[in-house]
Amino acid sequence: MGYNNRNVSSLGDAIRAMLKSYKLDSKFTEAALVNSWPGVVGPMIAKHTVQLRVYRRKLYVEVDNAALRNELTYAREKIKIALNREAGARIIDELIFK
Repeated sequence: MGYNNRNVSSLGDAIRAMLKSYKLDSKFTEAALVNSWPGVVGPMIAKHTVQLRVYRRKLYVEVDNAALRNELTYAREKIKIALNREAGARIIDELIFK
């Protein structure tokens, strides 16, 4: 009962290939990036985050506190670098705080 090793691939490789063929790989990566938000910015900022949305390589962040929004604006570049590092690729080009 043998099998041919040439056609064997891991389940992860097969899923990645399927996502790429249906052009869903970037959406999957964007969703993972949004899920990593609390780990990157910490629990206090995550608690005040109302909504996160990725559109055309921009991350739109809605927070419920004007003072926090102002502070996040100053840390924009640092947060962008940390999020892209967490994702393992350059997914976000710009952060926009609302």
